[in-house]
This record gives sequence, structure tokens and C-alpha cells, in this order.
Amino acid sequence: MQIYLDGKFVSPEEAKVSVFDHGLLYGDGIFEGIRAYNGRVFKLTEHLDRLYESARSIILEIPLSWKEMEEAVLETVRRNGLSDAYIRLVVTRGAGDLGLDPRKCPRASVFVIADKITLWPQELYTRGLKVKTVATRRNSVDTLNPRIKSLNYLNNVLAKIEANLMGYPEVVMLNSQGFVVEGTGDNIFIVKRGTLITPPPYVGILEGITRATIMDLARGMGTTVAEDLFTMHDLYVADECFLTGTAAEVIPVVEVDGRRVGNGTPGPVTAKLMAAFREYAQSNGTLL
Repeated sequence: MQIYLDGKFVSPEEAKVSVFDHGLLYGDGIFEGIRAYNGRVFKLTEHLDRLYESARSIILEIPLSWKEMEEAVLETVRRNGLSDAYIRLVVTRGAGDLGLDPRKCPRASVFVIADKITLWPQELYTRGLKVKTVATRRNSVDTLNPRIKSLNYLNNVLAKIEANLMGYPEVVMLNSQGFVVEGTGDNIFIVKRGTLITPPPYVGILEGITRATIMDLARGMGTTVAEDLFTMHDLYVADECFLTGTAAEVIPVVEVDGRRVGNGTPGPVTAKLMAAFREYAQSNGTLL
């Protein structure tokens, strides 16, 4: 395996960052999870745009231009001989001192990893997930805005710990007002009376690239799409539910807090969107 690290390609054993890196010390940095399908990097432009927007929001100067970053991602996948891959692109604040001040970090660090990933076993895509709600609330937009895809994922990790302790593969997180937000690393959709509904950005979600793709595909199929607030009651009485994410892609949810969603099997809208997404991802993206 070859990893891109600050302008060089190195082995995993040589891929090291300083213990003084503020990405490690304070979670001060940003990242993107990206997929490659069939020799194409899926939605690379959108991922890089989001990366640079996250950097701008936290005043993080990325030491590569947009085009240089694009080439670093593509070359990492090429060097690892992958046509299908999961890519992790990380920009840390860089090495500084033991204080919080980002001005003490003169140069950000960039690394890119390309490897295989299987988030869920295939039978869950056929059978569907059973999920639970958790006590851990999603970060408020006025404390740490989830639209910044930062390295500080402890909020998500705490929710994942709850999932593990309850024996569930995934959970649903709410915001402080009790509205449904997302999973630990996925956006959430419900279907009610033929309308596809997903929480709006201001409720405290990460604006997922897969989320946006699914909304576009649904509109193209003639499905009404709405970004609207909904509660656990709405989730309990939904006709269908599914999660989306770069790693998860599109995965059905068939039970929430012991309540069957719809008839307890993946619904027709979900099935159509899963198939449409797979077809779209195989033929769209930046060529390697």
C-alpha cells in the first residue's frame, strides 16, 4: 500500500505524523471519505469543494491548490492499483506546541489513504437494519456546526458506544429540540405517503454527498422530495426509512426502537433508489 503524505508516497510503516500535530492533540482538522467505483472517483468535485469549505470555516490553510489535491487523490488510488476503493483524505492543522492556538502550527499536514471497505454485511442491505435512538444528542449548530466535517468525531463515537452497548449496528441521533438528525455517520430519510423526507441542514446534519445524490435521483424518478423537520413519532409511523453515506451507500431501516417500519421489509422507494444509486455510481465520476 502507498499513502500520500505531504507531497510524498510512503508505506504504511513510514506514514507518520508528529505527536505535536493538533489534529491528534485537539481534533483540529478536516477530512473527507470518498469512494471510487469502476475506475472513477465518485463525486470528487463535490467532496473537494466541501473539504475546502470546511477549511475556510475554521481558517485552515490547505497547502495544496484544488487541482493539486485532486491529483493527489487520483494518484493515490492509481498507485494502489484500485478501481473500486474507499479513500480517506485528511488535512490536519499540523504540528504546533501543546497549547490550543492554531497560529502555532505553521503548516497543515495532508494525507490520503486508499483501501477497500465493507461497512455492513450484504445481508443487511437485503434484510434491513434494526436501529435504536440514543441519549447522546447531536452537536448543536451554534457550538460545533456538523456541516464542518472535522476530525472531532467524539460526539459520533459516544453514540456508537451506545449502539455497541445495546447490541445494535446503528442508532438514530436527535438534536437538543428532539428532532431527528442522523445516524452516527449517515444521513437519514423517511418515506411517507410517497414523499421522500430528510432533515434540513439547519437542524444539525452533515450535508452528505450521497444524500444529495439520492435527492437528485429521487426527483429524476418523479418522487416528491422535501427537506423538513421530523420527530421520532414521524419515524415510527413512516412507510419506509433508509440511511445514506459514502461508506454505507444506501441501506434500508426496517425497525426503530422495536417498532416495525412499514411492513418490516425494505420498501419499494428504497429498493428503487438503491438500484438507481448503484447504477449511477458505476458510471459517473472522475476517471483515474
